[in-house]
Parts: sequence; structure tokens; C-alpha cells
Amino acid sequence: MNLEVSRASQIVALKLWRDNPNTPVMVELPSGSFLMGENEGDKFANDTERPAHPVNIPAGISISRDPVTVGEFRQFVPGHAPDEEDDLPVVNVSWNDAGAYCVWLSEVTERAYRLPSEAEWEFSCRANSRTAFAWGDEITPNKANYLYDESGIKVGAGHRMVAGTYQANDFGLHDFHGNVCEWVEDTWHSSYVDAPNDGSAWVKPMDLRRAVRGGAWDYLPRLLRSPWRDWDFADEKRDNLGFRVATNCRLSA
Repeated sequence: MNLEVSRASQIVALKLWRDNPNTPVMVELPSGSFLMGENEGDKFANDTERPAHPVNIPAGISISRDPVTVGEFRQFVPGHAPDEEDDLPVVNVSWNDAGAYCVWLSEVTERAYRLPSEAEWEFSCRANSRTAFAWGDEITPNKANYLYDESGIKVGAGHRMVAGTYQANDFGLHDFHGNVCEWVEDTWHSSYVDAPNDGSAWVKPMDLRRAVRGGAWDYLPRLLRSPWRDWDFADEKRDNLGFRVATNCRLSA
């Protein structure tokens, strides 16, 4: 394991590591509490983001710095997207495929990898912010990869960008807003009524609907907001939907 201590900002000192050159770069998250869900005064908020509720994220969780890339996924499925660049976020993978990658990654590294919970994902996305986006309430094309502004004018590239193209948030993480949507572990719930507050995944047995977060390259800005939520069936594949991984590994100082 390679361990590198760096700073993405003056707020959080980060621990970055990876198991080997072919596996995702991981960032150890700080522990903490945050308010998950609707931002007060957000005109785009909806009932899926309500009620806003406090969640505690424990120490010892690491999440991948970027969405899993095509090159990283090809270590598991060599023939996946043969004409695509290695450093693009992988897409056209189902929730089932993402879970299978986590199982494979756990086997080859002897470390338990998984998909992040919705709570872990939003905590990572917000990075101590309480605004629509990690940097504030306004978004521009130099901050994230999205296609149209709110008036319907095309402003984006119209395709995926290389992972890490845009500035990291204050936890040192990339692409939580736009580029590709991301699968998380939770099944779909249409609101946060009775949601857990310990950061764990909220899973309803036998439900084939899985939560999706983050917004994508072909979306409007309102769908890139930190609390935005959606879902898809676990076997669905889309050209704007990928994933990132998490683990409960706690690193030594």
C-alpha cells in the first residue's frame, strides 16, 4: 500500500492511498456529522430530499477519489469498452456489475471493497459545505461537466471528461457534480422518513430499485446539486451512469 499525505485545502488534511497501480486511488474521509438532504431555500428541492436529517459518519471510511475508470474496470472485464480511453469514468455498467467489481476487487486486494452508502456519498460530495454545490450555490462549466444551463442553452462538452478534469472538493474528491451519475448501495426510498442516521446503507430486501446520485454530462445544473437523488433498476446500464467504491479500512497515521 502506498500512503501519501497531502492537502486539498486548508480545511482537511488528506490521506490518499491505493492497493496497487491498477486499483482506484482512495481517500480516507474525516469522521463527522452533517445535515443530509434538502438545502433550506433551494427552489429545486423536492420531497425525495426531505426531511433534511442529521447523519453521523464514523472514522475509518475511505472512498475512491474519482469514479472508477474504464482502465480500472478493464482489469476486471478486459473487453469492456475497447475503444474508450482508460482514464474516462466507466459507464454502461449496471448496479450488479458494480457490485461484482467490488467483489473482484476485494478478492485481488484482500480488502473489503463495496459501494458507498447514500449517506457516505452525500457527506463526501458536500465536503463540509451546506450549499447547492460543494463550492457554493452557483455553477459554471469550468466547475463541472453538464450539458445545458437552466435556460436550456448548451454550455457543456456533450460527452464524458477524463476523471479528475475538474477541481477537487475540500475532501480532495473529484466529479461528484456531473460527468457521470453514480450507483450507491441503497435501495430506493422516495423520502428520508425513517432514514438511518449512522451513515449505513438503507436497504429494503427484494427491492430491485437502487439509488443513483451525482448528475451527469447530459444533465441540467439542478440535477447536479449535492442533495439530488434518483434511482434505476439494478440491471440497467446507461451511457451516463458509473460508480465509485468505498471500504472501511482505517489507515495508520
